[in-house]
Amino acid sequence: MTERDARTRDAEYAVVVPTLGRPSLRVCLHALAEASGPGPARVVLVDDRPGPARLPLTADVPPSLRSRTIVVPGGARGPAAARNLGWRAAGDVPWIVFLDDDVVPGPTWGDDLTLDLAAATERTAGIAARIEVPVPTDRRPTDWERNTAGLAAARWITADMAYRRAALAAVGGFDERFRRAFREDADLALRILDAGWTLTGGRRTTTHPVRSAGRWTSVRLQAGNADDVLMTRLHGRHWWRRAQAHRGRLPAHLAVTGAGVTALGCALLDRHRPAGVCAAAWLAGTTEFALARILPGPRTRDEVLTMVVTSVLIPPAATWHWLRGRLAHRTARPLTPLGTGEPAPAARPAVRERLRS
Repeated sequence: MTERDARTRDAEYAVVVPTLGRPSLRVCLHALAEASGPGPARVVLVDDRPGPARLPLTADVPPSLRSRTIVVPGGARGPAAARNLGWRAAGDVPWIVFLDDDVVPGPTWGDDLTLDLAAATERTAGIAARIEVPVPTDRRPTDWERNTAGLAAARWITADMAYRRAALAAVGGFDERFRRAFREDADLALRILDAGWTLTGGRRTTTHPVRSAGRWTSVRLQAGNADDVLMTRLHGRHWWRRAQAHRGRLPAHLAVTGAGVTALGCALLDRHRPAGVCAAAWLAGTTEFALARILPGPRTRDEVLTMVVTSVLIPPAATWHWLRGRLAHRTARPLTPLGTGEPAPAARPAVRERLRS
């Protein structure tokens, strides 16, 4: 093999996309196909939709990628398990690029990725893309839009993250105890760094549009507090700093919820003065939280109503999921790779469906 052939081989990559079959998958794959530069050696779509009755993903794959695309059933076990299935099915390529199914690779994505991979040293395990989140310019962004915009500053998120396959094998891949699309990327990054590898930022750019969300999305997102408990069990109390992650408002949510519960308890016991003091503390905390979310936003009637109602519900929801995580992960231990360096085999066989052009 010549030196040029070796460099070409070192820059080969496969793309792994775990998906729930959202309409955004088509946009993502077409942007990938149309980007300039060398394309992927293989595209692995991990179909993580639950249930047997579902439409095939073949219609979402552009013709130029169909001969290189395989579909692997994920079993609805979450994005961490889906990505493990994907990179194991990708074959013997040096690099695995994980993309979310709702991102849009930039027009020069392939060329920029090639430059990113060429700049990698032998100890470079991962290269993150630059994530851009378009927000409205004619008004203030909503709470959900601001939440999504935070992805632009997040470190090592798998919305677009290239990992060396050898590094994934060395640490055992993603920890499948993370069942949601939250913290599984930070956990992997910390284990990679602990193993002596390095992570860096690249030059390629990927857009992460703000998808539509319902009124109660912010309440449902509080389930991530259980994942934060698992992160603390695995990486210690100060993992936030190492991962450069946002700490969140959990301590305040616990205090507000505690004040509310105490106020109710005192009222039931006819202890009116302590009940009034605790109720005032609950009201003050809830009001501060609601204003912190309302004032930066567009302040429309619907947005204000949503912020008021969800600001009442979020603290107890966060507290519940934190307590649930404390119980569920009380005996959690760090992930131990198998002797082969490969993650544990899936409970169900990874039957592949290769697409035809």
